[in-house]
Amino acid sequence: MFDEKDLILDAKHVTRRFLASNNRTLVACNDVNLRLYRGKTLGLVGESGCGKSTFMRFLVSLDTPTEGEILFHGKDITRMKGEVLRQNRQKIQMVFQDPSGSFNPKMKIRDIICEPLLNFGRIHKREKDAMARKYLELVDLPGEFADRYPHNMSGGQRQRIAIARAIVLEPEIIVMDEATCALDVSVQKTIIELIVKLQKEKQIAIGFIAHDLGLIQSFAHQIAVMYLGNIVEVIPAELLNTHAAHPYTKALMGAVFDIHMDFSKKIESIESEAPSPLDVPEGCPFQDRCGQCMDICRQVRPTLKELIPGHEVACHLFVKEGEKQ
Repeated sequence: MFDEKDLILDAKHVTRRFLASNNRTLVACNDVNLRLYRGKTLGLVGESGCGKSTFMRFLVSLDTPTEGEILFHGKDITRMKGEVLRQNRQKIQMVFQDPSGSFNPKMKIRDIICEPLLNFGRIHKREKDAMARKYLELVDLPGEFADRYPHNMSGGQRQRIAIARAIVLEPEIIVMDEATCALDVSVQKTIIELIVKLQKEKQIAIGFIAHDLGLIQSFAHQIAVMYLGNIVEVIPAELLNTHAAHPYTKALMGAVFDIHMDFSKKIESIESEAPSPLDVPEGCPFQDRCGQCMDICRQVRPTLKELIPGHEVACHLFVKEGEKQ
């Protein structure tokens, strides 16, 4: 689907285990394999607690996996330490869900945007004003906002500041953790349009975490669906409506509300609650909520199988030619 020469980051067999009480183990990410390509957006969707944020934290070196490797231009970032790790942080930046929580309220916008540049010695202090104004205008904000403080800005404006701070180091990858979920719908639209514009201009690879499948479908190039730490489907965004295969993906699609939807049809919902991450059943993790569950689903965990180029699904309903159930 994508040109392999544009591959920037390749996560292979990434697993993260946490030791819980009573000697139990919580598996937040289970054998995750995902890729990021230059100029493309990977949307990672799933219910709260499925492991989306845990995985994305690995990319920005805020946590390390228990097993597996994450290759950035062929080098495993999970093994980087010291100054090598520090320098590599310039190339992979993050935009958080709540920008206010990542801003120092006593710092002016000028200082917030330019702090990364000063940390890496890229500019002199006398250049701060011009640089801050440049990047404010790049995210469609007036240059004079450089003299403001975060509390003087609206939620949408603060998120634009967070985006400006993320791109100021000219990174190759930006991770966005629910970067629009706290904003009004109209503001969400303008932020997404800004992200798409910047991506085209700078050919940035984006990893975007979301709960809203309809939102992520509108601008992502590829979508990975995660359930209880497992990737259950990876699909090109343009095929989501017509080729979604996994029962969980279909259930998520059925729950998407749209003003153009057929209101004569019942809005689908997933019966029951997801099991505890500490009590994931043997076999398919979705078995207890799936109306098509078979005996093999309770015994063997399905692995991702390629249906067509770029589209993989982990479900026993889909068997490669020549394989047996």
